[in-house]
Amino acid sequence: MKELTTSYLANKVNGDLYGKDKVIKGIFNILKDAKKGDVVVRHWIDSSGVEIANNKDVSCIVTQNPLGNAISTAQDLDLAIIITEKIELTNAFAIQWTISKFAPESLRLVVTGTNGKSTTSHMIHHILNKAGYKSYTNTDSLSEFNTLIDPMVAKQIAESSGKEVLVLEVSEVQGWKDRIMKDHAFLMTQAINPDILVLTNVAMDHIGLVNSIEDAFHEIAGSLNGFKGKAVVLNQDDDFIMKMKDMVPPNAEIIFYGTGGDVEMKAEGIFVDGKLLLKKEELPFQSPHFIQNTLAAIAAAKALNIDKNIIKKVVPSYSALKRRFTVINKNPLIIDDFAHNPDGITATINSANLISKGKLYVVCAIRGSRGREINEINALALAKSLLNINYVLIVTSSQEVVDNANVVQHHEKKIFIDVLQKEGIQYTHYPLLNQALKEAIGKSGVEDTILLIGAQGMDPASDILEGFEEK
Repeated sequence: MKELTTSYLANKVNGDLYGKDKVIKGIFNILKDAKKGDVVVRHWIDSSGVEIANNKDVSCIVTQNPLGNAISTAQDLDLAIIITEKIELTNAFAIQWTISKFAPESLRLVVTGTNGKSTTSHMIHHILNKAGYKSYTNTDSLSEFNTLIDPMVAKQIAESSGKEVLVLEVSEVQGWKDRIMKDHAFLMTQAINPDILVLTNVAMDHIGLVNSIEDAFHEIAGSLNGFKGKAVVLNQDDDFIMKMKDMVPPNAEIIFYGTGGDVEMKAEGIFVDGKLLLKKEELPFQSPHFIQNTLAAIAAAKALNIDKNIIKKVVPSYSALKRRFTVINKNPLIIDDFAHNPDGITATINSANLISKGKLYVVCAIRGSRGREINEINALALAKSLLNINYVLIVTSSQEVVDNANVVQHHEKKIFIDVLQKEGIQYTHYPLLNQALKEAIGKSGVEDTILLIGAQGMDPASDILEGFEEK
C-alpha cells in the first residue's frame, strides 16, 4: 500500500494543504478520540479545536469549514491542515484506505435504500455471527454511524481489525441544512467496493435533499454505478428497485426477494428456491415490513452461500434493534417504532392495527427542523393510515427532550396540524412528550394498543415510560 502522507491525502480529497508534508502514522478519527499520529476529520473546526488537535499530537486536520483563525492557528502551531470543498470525499477515502489496510481480505456487503436498511443490516450481521464469522456492522439502534459523513466507521474498522465480513449500511442521501451531498450512495458504495449489494426500496424521506421520487431513484441507483461484486439483492415488490435490474452488470448474479422471488413469503412461511425454510410461526416478527427485512437478510445470506440450516436455526432467535417495532409493554400493548417517513408510518400503523385487540392509540412526534415538506407528507400518510380504524391520535412537539438540531419550528407544527384538520382527523397536540405519553397511558385500557412513532422526538419515550412505572 502506498505510504499515506498529508500531501497525498490532500490530493485524494481535492483539498489544499496548509503546512508541511509529513507521513501519517495513525488512523482517521474524530477529534474527541484522536491519538498521536491520527487524522482528525471534522465538518468545521475553529482555533480552539485546532489547539485541542495539536495537544493530541495528530498528524493533520481535514475540514470543510475552517472558522475564525483556524488556519493561522494551525500554521502557528506547525500543524498541517487540509481544506476541502467536500468533506464526504475525505470520509469516502478514509473508508477505502482503512479497509485496504485493516480488512483487505474481508467480504463486504452494502445495504442501501429508503426503508429497512438498519434491520436488514443488523439481521445479516446476526446471521453471520451465529454462523461463526467475525462480522462488523455500522448499524446501531440510533442509526448514528450509517450516514458515513464522519470518520466513525473508518475508526471502528481500524480499531476492530481482523473482521472477516463487513456489513455496511449506506444512507441513500445525505447532507445538512442547505448542503446536499450529491451521489452519496455512489461515492460511499464505490469506496467500500462491496461483494454483495442489497437494495431495499425507493420512497420519499429526506425532503430537501431529494425533492422527487425520481431524485430518490437516482441516488439509490447510483450504488450500482461501477459495481464489481458478485451479487445484487433486489426487492421484487418495489417497482423502482425492479427498474434497476437492467443496471446490474452482466457478470453479477441477481437474487430477488419478495413475491415470486428467490426468497419469498407465502401463507405457510418463507420459501427459498421454492422450498419452505421457515414456518410463519417461527419468524421473530410478523409485521409486513419486518418480513420484508427478513426476506432481504435471508437473500443476502443466500448470496453469501450461508448454509440454509444455519439460517433456519438463527433467524428465529433474532432480536430487533431498539425502536424497530419494539414491544415495551404488554398490558396495554405498547409498541415503539422509528417510523419517520410516509412509508414507515403507513407500514407501522397497518401492522399495529392488525394485532390490536382494542382501540389504537397513536402517539406521533412531529419531525423537528426538517422542513415543511417532510412534515406535510408525513401528516398525510398518518391521516390516510388512520382512516377506517378505531384510533386515538396524540401529536407532540417533544419540546423538553429534543436538542437544538431537532426543535419543531412553528411552520412545521402548523403544516402538520393543517393536514390533519383538512383530512378530518381528530387529534390532541401536546408540546411536551411527557404530557403526550401520560395522556395515552391514562386513557388506554388493557385491551388497547399504544403505538409510539417518530424520529428524534420519540427516542426518549421508553425511558420516560420507565419513569412512570418507577413512580
